[in-house]
Parts: sequence; C-alpha cells; structure tokens
Amino acid sequence: MTGWRNAAATLLFCLPALAAAQAPAQMRAQVRPALHFNFTQQPQAGAVQVKWNERSGAPLYDAATGFGFVDRTGALPARPVHTASIRSDGKGFTISEPAFEAEKGFEKDHYNNYGMAFRIKAAPGAYAIRVRTTSSLDDTIVSITGMQASRLAPGVFWDAASLLPNRTTVSAQGREWAYRYVNGRDFIDIEIEPKQPGVPVGVEEIVLTPIAPQPRPAGVLPAIYTLGDSTVKSYTFDEAPMSGWGQVFDKLFDPKKVRVLNYSMGGRSFRNAYAEGRLNDLLFAGHVGDIVMIQFGHNDESEDETRRFGRGSTEAMYETFITQFYLPAIRARGMVPVLVTPMSRVKGNAGRDEVYVNSFSKRRFPDLIKKLGAANGVTVVDLNARSVDFYNRNGVAATTAMVMAIEAGETPGKTNDGSYANGHPANKIDGTHFRESLSKQYARIVATELAQLAKQGDKVAAAIAAQLKGDVRAAIAADDWAAVHPEIARDILKGDNAYYRDQIEKLLQLGALRKDARGNFRPQETMEAREFIGALRVVMNLPAAPLAAYADGPLSREVMGAILADAYGAKFTAPPRYMTDYNGKTVVPGTPGYDPNLDSGARGAMYFPLLGWQQLVDTGEVSARYAAKVKTAYELGLLRSEAGIARGRMVNGDLFQPRVLVTRAKAAKALYFIWVLAQAPKAENDN
Repeated sequence: MTGWRNAAATLLFCLPALAAAQAPAQMRAQVRPALHFNFTQQPQAGAVQVKWNERSGAPLYDAATGFGFVDRTGALPARPVHTASIRSDGKGFTISEPAFEAEKGFEKDHYNNYGMAFRIKAAPGAYAIRVRTTSSLDDTIVSITGMQASRLAPGVFWDAASLLPNRTTVSAQGREWAYRYVNGRDFIDIEIEPKQPGVPVGVEEIVLTPIAPQPRPAGVLPAIYTLGDSTVKSYTFDEAPMSGWGQVFDKLFDPKKVRVLNYSMGGRSFRNAYAEGRLNDLLFAGHVGDIVMIQFGHNDESEDETRRFGRGSTEAMYETFITQFYLPAIRARGMVPVLVTPMSRVKGNAGRDEVYVNSFSKRRFPDLIKKLGAANGVTVVDLNARSVDFYNRNGVAATTAMVMAIEAGETPGKTNDGSYANGHPANKIDGTHFRESLSKQYARIVATELAQLAKQGDKVAAAIAAQLKGDVRAAIAADDWAAVHPEIARDILKGDNAYYRDQIEKLLQLGALRKDARGNFRPQETMEAREFIGALRVVMNLPAAPLAAYADGPLSREVMGAILADAYGAKFTAPPRYMTDYNGKTVVPGTPGYDPNLDSGARGAMYFPLLGWQQLVDTGEVSARYAAKVKTAYELGLLRSEAGIARGRMVNGDLFQPRVLVTRAKAAKALYFIWVLAQAPKAENDN
C-alpha cells in the first residue's frame, strides 16, 4: 500500500503535466489569432467579409471556408432556423419572422422563434465572443450553440446557499453582446432570434478571440470540482434532511492540499447543466490540472428529449454530450475529467426481502459511461454498481430509512410542494433522494473506488487519492471507517434500529448525544430527562437556567413537550421562518430553486399540525402541571402524534399519548427537528 501512496503523492504535484498529456494538440499549441467576420459591405481590416449573393442569398456553411449560415443549429435536439429569408441591406444580414412556435403549457422549455444561426469552424477551447447586432438587444435573443440565453444574465448562483455565483455572464448593451465560452465541438453557432414576430433582427459583426488555458497562480491550491444533480448537490437547512454526496465529499480531503468545490444542483442533467452555463462557468473558474468529477443520469432519464430546454436525453444524445460537449471542453482548458456513474434509485415500496437491482433498465446510462470512459481514456468511478451492492448488504429496512422516507415530525424543512413537517407531501417514499447518513456512504464509496483504481495504476485516481486526509487513506486500507465517522453507532445499522439512523448520527456528530463504551446508542431504551435537556442545550445553544427546574428520570412525552416549549421560548423571539415563509408555500416551475425532480404535483403543504389540539382524543390525560406548555409545544409543531403516522405519507395521528415513555431514538427525532428549526434556513447544511 505504501508504494501507491508514494506514487500518488508524487502525482499530486504533476497534475498540470498530466492534464497537458491528456489535452488535445490545440491546447498545447500557441493560442491562435481572433476570428473576425464582417457582415456589412464596408471592408474592415483583418476581417472576413461575409458576402451577400443576389442570386443565392446568404452563404451557407462550408467546412472548407469555415463559416456560413445553417438551417439547423448544433444544439441537441437540433433547432430549425431559416436561411432563405435572410436579407442584406449593406449594413448587415437581417431576418424577420412572421410567426413563432411554442408548446402549450411548456412555453419556457420548448419554443422556437426561428431566426438565423451563423456557424464558425472553431477548435475546442475558450473564446471571448463579441457580437454586434443590427437590431437593439431589447428586440434580439443572442445565444451560443444551444445555450439558454435567459440563464446567462448576472445574478445567478450555482448552489442553494448562494456561495458560488456565476462569474461568466453575458454583457449586453445597445447592440453589443459579449460572452466568454468554452467550446467542445469543432464549430460554434451564433444564434440570433427575434423576441417579437415581425421585428427584423440581424448581425453586423462577430469576433471570436481565443482565450488560453489558465495556469494555477502561485499559492493557489489545486481544486476538485464536483458537477452533478440533486444526488450530488449541497443542501441548505430548509431542505433538511436531504443531502448529496458532494455536500460531504470535501470532508474527506486535506484542506491544506486541495480545494473541493461543488457545482451541483437539483434537476440538472448533461443537457441543462451545459445550456444554463454551469459547465461553462466552472471551466473558467478552474486552472490547468484541476479535476472535474461529473455525475449525471437521473434527470437525463426524463422523456422530454425533444424539448428545446428539456432535461432528458436519448442514449445517443447522452453520448454526444459526453464526447463532444464535456470531455473536449474540459481537456481544452487543461483540466482533467472524471466520470462517476449515477447511483441506482432505491425502490421506495420494496418488500422486506427485496433484492435491489440497477434502476437504469431503460436508458442504460451507467453502462454507457463505462464504455465511453474506456474509449476516451477517462477515469470512471462506478458508484452505480457499488450502490446496489451497498443496498443489498444494508437490507431493505435500513436502506429505506436512509432515503427520503419522511413522516410527520421529522423535519421542519420543505420540498417544492411546501413543508415536510406533516410527512412527505408527495405521499411517497422518495428513493431518488436521500439523507446525510447515505450521502456519507456514497462519498466513502467514491473515495474507496478512487483508491482502488489508483492501486490498479490509474494515474488520475492516484493523484486524487493522494489528497485524501491521512485517516481516510487509513480507513480505506483497513476497510474500517470508525475513526473517520465516529458518529456511526454499531447498533443502528440494521433492521428497525436503523429507523432514525440519520437523526442519531447527526446528534452524535454534534456532540449532543453519546454512544456507550461498546459503541452502541441503544435506540430502543428510554431517554432520561437530564440527558435530553443536555442535548437540547447543545443543539439550541441554550444556557442551563431556562430548563433547570426539570428533575431527572425517564422522559415521558408530556415532559418532553413541556421542555421543548420552554426551550422554544428561551430561543426564539419570533416564529422561525420554517413556520412562516415555507408554510403552505409552493415552488412552481420557473421559480428560483425549483427542482423538477421533486415536483409531485401536490401544492401548499402546511407546517403546522394537520389536526388541531382540540382534535386529539386524549389531551385530558395530560398532567395539569404540564398542560399549557404541552399544548403550546404541540401547536408550534415541536412534537406531533406518534400514533397513526407513517413514512411516505402526509398524515397525523389523533393520540398524543402523554404518559408514554420516549425512546432514545424518538428523542433523537425530536432533537433533530428543533436543531434544524434553530438554523438559518438558507445557510448551507455543512455542520
């Protein structure tokens, strides 16, 4: 093992050379001069004059000359545009469209205003593109090879916590449009569309100036970029308990050696991560030798591949995006691609003895990634196969507990449809998305696979593995991750004891609860009041005084309710935003933060209990000394009925059960809920 570690450590300092060895010849060659095209009748020094022909009209694309108009763009799917109706008035080439097309109900995703597309032969690489139009940009849409022009304006962030702004945005003023673009194909299309029927738009001048790859400045650490969908995304507290493996992947690496940056977002695929400029901005942010780890596949399964700005791809489209858009663009910037096969979805309604199989049965994207990786010399991490292995070793009960199987009272967070507080608004067990307990396992699998590939001689994997923390490398070598994840108790891994594994791990990680000397949590034993109060003080950052009056002893539900009411009163001077901003609110298509993969069609799920205090049938059994506080805690949604609720359903029970003793697992559930409630909703959940 020492041999590959030493080799990998050496490679850490050779990533730029490794990238250069993989890069195409044009990256290693001197950057070429600008490509300048003039569409007027007035010659310009150094510019190619695009000539109008009175008989044939606008010149069509010719690979020999390297430029010309096309009647179908290079987007996927290709978009029809017009050539025969292009005109020239000597001041530029113009077009006017009498009518547009749009799909009813999907106008933002699938429309065509037609217009023109001018194709320029251009090798893979980065370009500063400047377009001067004949028409005001108030009337004109300019875009590049199928990109979504509306997404390229300033003010966009790539992550949920708004920590990663898009720094590669369009500049548009008057008739001057400019954008920096990384091309992966052997041509670039300049697309010009009218915003209104009957309004002429056109082009006067186009300039493409090549931009050299960006060497890493002295003192700047190398970077690993993760790019993927909701299963890789970094989440905010208002989305708890959902997590992506990219959210925790950085914790496995030595921060003195490498930066790990997550550009992932829900609802993304190879198609729309390209179209919205996400890949493009990442490539301008990175330096020569930086790693780009890519995992797409879940949203690529969407059957909207014919829509202009859909998410889905056929297998042929998927292959084209990888081989013609992503890999050559990454390599042209001197960066190093790594492909990760998407994990299999978990079957939400699996029976207890179910054997999990790969969910990609129709569009076999993981198999395609492995094939394309081998054909193109790209390191491939097979998370898909390893995920199925993990589910089957873990068992159905334990695996279901780690995905988004949500019941009432687990979290004050939200989905597109409103609050999770009364259970999942979609009335389903969501087996695509998962909790942090599972995202940590995926990150572990990815790191382990990289180390295994390194042992097999993969130089890219070795360079990445060299940057893992020492205890992570030791954990991989020994196949024992106890030192890396001490919050994982021995007795919460299987069967019913795993039901609240996610909450228990978080409370142990925060230091609010503890394991015993044997490494067990004892989830089915009764929680003691003083231990619960101590944990509550940790998660809410409270002094001792507000909760000092409670005696120790077995914790009942009514005592827990009273303690929670007092803690809430000591912490909050106004209702937290989970109770207000996300109460009954719905994130609809087109809204920032909308994730199509989370949209169930339900609308307006409420935070507060579905059944009022008066509708509970046993409130008369609450002790008089606790009655007012317990009622307050219930009406604030700090605890709910535990009888009649079910994971995957938005349903409340009608029994409060005040004298029932609280297990340590149920206490962890309540503590997790109020811990999230005390966090800033839009802060990254990176504790």
